[in-house]
Amino acid sequence: MPNLRTSVTLLLLLAAQVSFWTPGLSYELFLTLSGYLAINFMSITMLLATRPPWLESPLGGLDRMYQLHKWTGILAVTFALSHWLIEMADDSLEALFGTDRSLKEADFSGLLDSLQDGAEDLGEPGLYLLAFLVVITLVRWVPYGFWRYLHRVMPLIYLVLAAHALLLAPLKWWQQPTGWLMALLITGGAVASLQSLTGQIGKSRRYKGLVQAVKQTSANITEVVCDIGNQWPGHKPGQFALVTFNRIEGAHPFTLSSADTGSGQVGFQIKALGDYTRKIPQRLRSGQAVTLEGPYGRFDPGRGRKNAQQIWVAGGIGITPFLAAMESRLTTTDPESSPVALHYCTSGATEDPVVARLQDLEKQLPELALHIHDSRQGQRLNADGLQIQSQKVDIWFCGPQGLAKALRRGLKNRSLSLQFHQEVFEFR
Repeated sequence: MPNLRTSVTLLLLLAAQVSFWTPGLSYELFLTLSGYLAINFMSITMLLATRPPWLESPLGGLDRMYQLHKWTGILAVTFALSHWLIEMADDSLEALFGTDRSLKEADFSGLLDSLQDGAEDLGEPGLYLLAFLVVITLVRWVPYGFWRYLHRVMPLIYLVLAAHALLLAPLKWWQQPTGWLMALLITGGAVASLQSLTGQIGKSRRYKGLVQAVKQTSANITEVVCDIGNQWPGHKPGQFALVTFNRIEGAHPFTLSSADTGSGQVGFQIKALGDYTRKIPQRLRSGQAVTLEGPYGRFDPGRGRKNAQQIWVAGGIGITPFLAAMESRLTTTDPESSPVALHYCTSGATEDPVVARLQDLEKQLPELALHIHDSRQGQRLNADGLQIQSQKVDIWFCGPQGLAKALRRGLKNRSLSLQFHQEVFEFR
């Protein structure tokens, strides 16, 4: 389910579209309203897929933009299926609610009539393809490498359905705000589709460089250092980049685990979570070309409320943004750095190389209090283990969803001024 911010945004988007609608009851009204909402949400989905920088701050980062993209896509398919079902039940709905001749589809002749017939014929198969692509995206049965190629068909399907909507919309819409809004959104969606088909999305934020070092620090963690040179715009702790080591495999999001030093060198701690990441130690070599797109993200552990207790919680590879934040503290001389309690959850502290690194950082940062929770020793973190000592608390979390939910449940009934910061790191 979407989080509160995404749910509110979806409701606002729906309310904004419906506010242009003239209420009534008829078969044509139900048919055109469902089609109107379907193509509008498809257009918004296409626009979000272009990763517009100006939307990152209001939406809370690229991770939340992609979550919104996912749910606008789900709503688009829901309304499109409703549109199809309403059309299938035309006789029954006409008998129940009557008809509205003013909402009949436009009646063209000549070339436009032929185009209209074609758009009508392509609408149904376009809907089937759209529903199929959304379903395989949600169930994740198709491996990412194959899925991303299938997903590239989406702009073509959108353009077909946009033509269907434009050619079959009632003529009177083009003299009303309803039609103006739909036309504006379809124009944006069409531009976004062309950007996607020509590979322009994110192009202005791509930087080419070389892999400088590859080191397997543990059985399932690989440290990769890349040299992007002076073209790299710099990054903040907690941000991530879309990294392409192999053009066929495509870009993958990895959190930047090193602080920005201005040298153009960036580091990643990559955990073996799937086929692609498991093969990185064998496939990557020093001197190999790499492309980074970004930096993206608004997860900044160094940005907390004044006088709030700062608690960082990392589970496994979720330690990466906090490593960057701690390294950043070492390179800046800020006498007012707020005290931080870092809780690191691992499954084998004695073999985990990150533990030694954290202990070394704790010695260099007097404001840092480190707490190690080793699940092999039965040391599982819960809300009580956070040792909350203030009524105003900022928690920065990066780790497994199960742990996040458990902590949220444990804190739910406490009378705290609490902010729980967590990225939604799901890109399909």
